[in-house]
Amino acid sequence: MITLALSKGRIFDETLPLLAAAGIEVTEDPEKSRKLILPTNQPDVRVVLVRATDVPTYVQYGGADLGVTGKDTLIEHGGQGLYQPLDLNIARCRMSVAVRSDFDYAGVVKQGSRLRVATKYTTIARDFFATKGVHVDLIKLYGSMELAPLTGLADAIVDLVSTGSTLKANHLVEVERIMDISSRLVVNQAALKLKQAPIRRIIDAFAGAVKAD
Repeated sequence: MITLALSKGRIFDETLPLLAAAGIEVTEDPEKSRKLILPTNQPDVRVVLVRATDVPTYVQYGGADLGVTGKDTLIEHGGQGLYQPLDLNIARCRMSVAVRSDFDYAGVVKQGSRLRVATKYTTIARDFFATKGVHVDLIKLYGSMELAPLTGLADAIVDLVSTGSTLKANHLVEVERIMDISSRLVVNQAALKLKQAPIRRIIDAFAGAVKAD
């Protein structure tokens, strides 16, 4: 049995065409089913639905043989024990710094003042500001990041930005792009040895579909 870990939403939807290229179709809609393990048209392949942040953990510890997860999640997780054969070029967005539109970010950075930064992505934020030589106090939040500058909790946020419409709606502006983000295929290293042929077949089909795009 090959187990693939996916998270609901954009990553799941954008992985479906890649699975189709490997001849795999998920036979139940995750939005309509309450099941967390979904069957496919292949009796030896199943999909497990987990939180996006848990995908690398499931794959690392063998709860899944392979999975699809964002570069942001991989950096925060550390990627230990994971084989990362492919950038799938799906669920693309960017990691950026954003502030209130009336906040003088450039001036504060220039003066070397301490910045209070709210983010879920503490590793990425810490590394980014360290390379710039900016002193930051990191405040870990798990959601509604845009509220932090509006309530005075933080000067800036580090978050994923797709269209920028949420920032605009909350009177925030993007001041620095940290990195582009897309989703990666990750594989459990032991599973790759034990189930080499079926896993390699999926990797090759995904690679072909990404190239064709």
